[in-house]
Amino acid sequence: MANDTKYTKILDALQTLLEAKDIQNISVSEIARAADMGKGSLYYYFPSKEAILEALVERDYEKPLETAKSLAAKTDISPFTRMAMIFQACRNSSIQFRTRRNTPASSSAPEQAFIHQKYLTYLTAELKPVLTDIIRQGIETGEIHFDHPAALAEIVLIVLAVKLDNTLVPSTPEDTEDTIQGLIALLEKGTENPAGSLNFLRAI
Repeated sequence: MANDTKYTKILDALQTLLEAKDIQNISVSEIARAADMGKGSLYYYFPSKEAILEALVERDYEKPLETAKSLAAKTDISPFTRMAMIFQACRNSSIQFRTRRNTPASSSAPEQAFIHQKYLTYLTAELKPVLTDIIRQGIETGEIHFDHPAALAEIVLIVLAVKLDNTLVPSTPEDTEDTIQGLIALLEKGTENPAGSLNFLRAI
């Protein structure tokens, strides 16, 4: 990036504007003014408002995702322990998502659904190959017995992202924990592990 400071200022400007307005009601001109630059300068860095939002979503979840990605190479750690860490990364991302959107002006259903779609797409795309690698490594060592590692990774991530985010399907904490317990039970059956052996995954 030619000028990382200006790039960051654009993301900061959109983040600040989102605290008071829905994304649909924010114009590129407003973002440029908030970033203290001309509209033409903004377009040098981003082709559209949607591209700025996508970059902001990526920045919001950069640290927990980097942590998750580093786990793929740690083959000395149990695949299920690493899976628990992935779960924690999802929960951390979810907390950040809810915190950033927890203002009256940005709580409308269309707004939440639109931003959630960006969040869900990015989180699943980034973590699916990581979790697939971990599951595949577990298959190779005989700790996991499952024929479709990529499918299992995607199912786990979608359930976690939707439930932990708590936007598309609002749930009580008790309902969310029930869902997580159900997911763990499915993982135990699908990977031929004894019932209750993966309960430590709840401690995330």
